[in-house]
Amino acid sequence: MTNGEESATKADVEAPPSTESRGKAALATTAVAAPAAAVVAAKKMRGGWKRGLAIFDFILRLAAIASTLAAATAMGTSGETLPFFTQFFQFQASYNDLPAFTFFVVGNAIASGYLVLSLPFSIVGIVRPTIVGARFLLLIFDTVMVALTTASAAAAAAIVYLAHNGNSSANWIAICQQFNDFCQRISGAVVASFIAAGIFMLLVMMSAMILRKP
Repeated sequence: MTNGEESATKADVEAPPSTESRGKAALATTAVAAPAAAVVAAKKMRGGWKRGLAIFDFILRLAAIASTLAAATAMGTSGETLPFFTQFFQFQASYNDLPAFTFFVVGNAIASGYLVLSLPFSIVGIVRPTIVGARFLLLIFDTVMVALTTASAAAAAAIVYLAHNGNSSANWIAICQQFNDFCQRISGAVVASFIAAGIFMLLVMMSAMILRKP
């Protein structure tokens, strides 16, 4: 092999890759990086809407605390005594005269206490929207609170209905014409409890959405 041929061979070996080769390499790198970037973008997007739901979850819990606390307080402080001529002859209505109202106060008090304890877990869900353990725990207890608040509100609502309308078949007379303030307080308490039950239902659905896999 002559010196000219040897120099040409070395030049071919040591020559930098052509523009076409560099383009193919760049396309290959882009093809590999594109799915990874898409995965990262999808995770960020999923974390974004989950964080938004977690923030709304926290706000709803504050609203539910107000509802359950108002319901328990209004029912627990309800009571009215009808004025008569002597102090020895009086009619009095109080929530603890009926077990359904007592159950109502206890149920809403438990729900209110649970909601206060659940706030730190809700904050964890805001900081780490993709966390599963805390959210699943909230889902379980929120479902229990749906049953508790609905049962207590329904039991009290039945008594409130009788207080307003009575029952002629059972000879139960309506008392709200006499105990007007008492009936207003217990009616408002029942409405607040049903609002809390609806909020708990929303919390359960939101937790299920957050835990749902894409």
